[in-house]
Amino acid sequence: MMEPRNGGFAAPEELRAKDFLLRPIRASDAEIDHEAVMESKAFLRIWEQTGWPQEGFNVEANRDDLVRHERSHAKGASFTYTVVNPELDQCLGCVYVFPTSADLFGQAQIAATGEARWEDYELAVYFWVRTSRLADGLDTSLVDALDVWFRQQWGVKRHLLLTNERVEQQVALLKSRGRTLRFELAYSGKPAKELAYSRS
Repeated sequence: MMEPRNGGFAAPEELRAKDFLLRPIRASDAEIDHEAVMESKAFLRIWEQTGWPQEGFNVEANRDDLVRHERSHAKGASFTYTVVNPELDQCLGCVYVFPTSADLFGQAQIAATGEARWEDYELAVYFWVRTSRLADGLDTSLVDALDVWFRQQWGVKRHLLLTNERVEQQVALLKSRGRTLRFELAYSGKPAKELAYSRS
């Protein structure tokens, strides 16, 4: 495992695409983020593997979460981006970017599926799109845009996109966009393995 490089990335301020804008999440996004989270709660409970968001999860609890994300982003420990519509008034999902040296991954049993080495990758990325936008392929557009963004704006040569084996929709999406399974991550207390994909 590489030594921590948290703060070693010059995280861009935005990714602007035709159908969405990616920008750092802020506590002031609590209401629109909460609306997207609660619309997508059935999906997110499988994706998150923690029962989040719980019944009764409210805007103030969500704001507390976003404050933590905002602080971590400012410190360069991890980077959380909200996906918003072009009018900037609706949250469409989130992207979570971690250095592969983050403490989070020290808690996992990481098994390569081939010759890949975890330390050869710089970033590990999770994402979700609100369920009402899956049918129009927003998740596909997001995955394709992230590939170019990390290479051109972050200066990152190799990154991983992560999901878990129970999120069949994301597994199918990543395979369909030419990603290959590189690693399986097992966490104590999580029922399903996380799967890490990349192009190379």
